[in-house]
Amino acid sequence: MTYHSFHIEGAARPARWLVTCDHATNTVPDFVGGGTLGLSEVDMARHIAFDPGAAGVARALARALDGPCITSNFSRLVIDPNRGEDDPTLVMKLYDGTIIPGNRAADKAEINRRLNRCYRPYHTALAELAARRTDTVLLSIHSFTPQLRGRAPRPWHVGVLYAADRRLTDPLIDRLRAEPDLCVGANEPYGGHLPGDAVARHAIAFERPNALIELRNDLIATPEAQAAWGARLAPLVREAAQKAGV
Repeated sequence: MTYHSFHIEGAARPARWLVTCDHATNTVPDFVGGGTLGLSEVDMARHIAFDPGAAGVARALARALDGPCITSNFSRLVIDPNRGEDDPTLVMKLYDGTIIPGNRAADKAEINRRLNRCYRPYHTALAELAARRTDTVLLSIHSFTPQLRGRAPRPWHVGVLYAADRRLTDPLIDRLRAEPDLCVGANEPYGGHLPGDAVARHAIAFERPNALIELRNDLIATPEAQAAWGARLAPLVREAAQKAGV
């Protein structure tokens, strides 16, 4: 069976919105350790392996916006598509206190194999989708765990990440904060963008309006919650874009 490192839903949808989910799944392809990284099912179900719930939100949001959605089909522990190729955390050997056995001996040749089979095809497809219109707006959907081991609980329901380009993110943060039931983080639970990450590569480098949206994963644990968040976010990002004039 042919392996595909990504899935595209709604490739023919006409709207300018492009929704991405870099950490959509915890899949380990058969050509990586026979389909395992040596972790338990419990660990592979944790946030260290993917962004739980994010793919469902991304697909629902794209449907509501009538734009395409691209999702990865490999675990972030296989190789992280939201890192630059020269990033030292591209293939993690330790994450949130958990050693990744299948990555301990990953040398340059193995990393290059994963780049060619997983990472690069995903980014090529993403680049083609982003280039289908001259006015693309990129929305990157992620989720975060309510608490890292040994760290303080994270109070935010949703966070919006930004770097230098704040055309869309500032009005989106304002619009989200106008929702009375939400605790909204600006560059929380993480700050900005890493050089060479997916948003930097496909939006910032081309001056495309963009936002990276982080949702706390306990709020999107079910298909129903994911669909509800996708439907909720769609009019808010539209309003933010209109206010920003982008």
